Amino acid sequence: MLEKLGFRQLLEETIKVTRVTRVLAAYQFFLAMLLGMYVGFSRLNQLRFVARDPLLTGILQVQQLPPQSTLWRFLEALHSSVAGQILKLQRALRERVWAAANVELTTVTLDTDTTVHTLYGKQFGGRKSYNPKNRGKKSYQPILTFLAETREFIAGQLRNGDRPTGAQIAAHLCIVFQSLPARVKQIFARADSGFYCWEAIEAYEEFGCQFVIVARKTSRLVEQLQQATWKRSLNTDADEECEFRYQPEGWGRAYRFVAYSRMERSAASDAKWFSAWLSI
Repeated sequence: MLEKLGFRQLLEETIKVTRVTRVLAAYQFFLAMLLGMYVGFSRLNQLRFVARDPLLTGILQVQQLPPQSTLWRFLEALHSSVAGQILKLQRALRERVWAAANVELTTVTLDTDTTVHTLYGKQFGGRKSYNPKNRGKKSYQPILTFLAETREFIAGQLRNGDRPTGAQIAAHLCIVFQSLPARVKQIFARADSGFYCWEAIEAYEEFGCQFVIVARKTSRLVEQLQQATWKRSLNTDADEECEFRYQPEGWGRAYRFVAYSRMERSAASDAKWFSAWLSI
């Protein structure tokens, strides 16, 4: 498959590695790690289990794979600019795979979210932040975007454990839109409340993307929800729904908000729980 896609030629033309390697060529390093992920390995040290496998060594044309330390030294020697080159390579491969598989997607849905990567040492950039499974431990919070229709990874960034700023979110979204195949004409996007900021809205609108974002319930928004006209929700599992236009503080204009509520009844009192979505 990689040969039919012209993977080697495309990699050597796209990714510029200045370091002179001895054990393996740069292409062989990348191919070895790629094949390891293909068989299900998530860590480089797991490659030692297939270091002498005749199928793997035959593809790479070597006697055996180098140890983990050699692979790590190769990765650490790569400059930060290589990350952008890999995304460029990924976009070119995606276009070739779609063409070979007759994938004619012109409308796509992007799912963007942050995930928690717990740290167990003193790694640089670790922060004590949102970490529900390991409360109090330091972590990273990478930003990831996937294509809902094909479950493809579009773009991602490894970050420290702090909540991403509006500028960081906008920069990530710009990379995402630039990584989409040229045949995509209509874009929809979904994100949670961590991306509820004016910079993200500007990035979505700049690329003509229609979006749904979970709204962060500020005091002004809660006041607006309490004043809204609610009606029975017939098409969802919520009890009531409402729709209104609202301009958060610091935003350029008002947007359409859709909110749903559910009554949780108990012996003590009836409590109404709100959840709101910003959409355009």
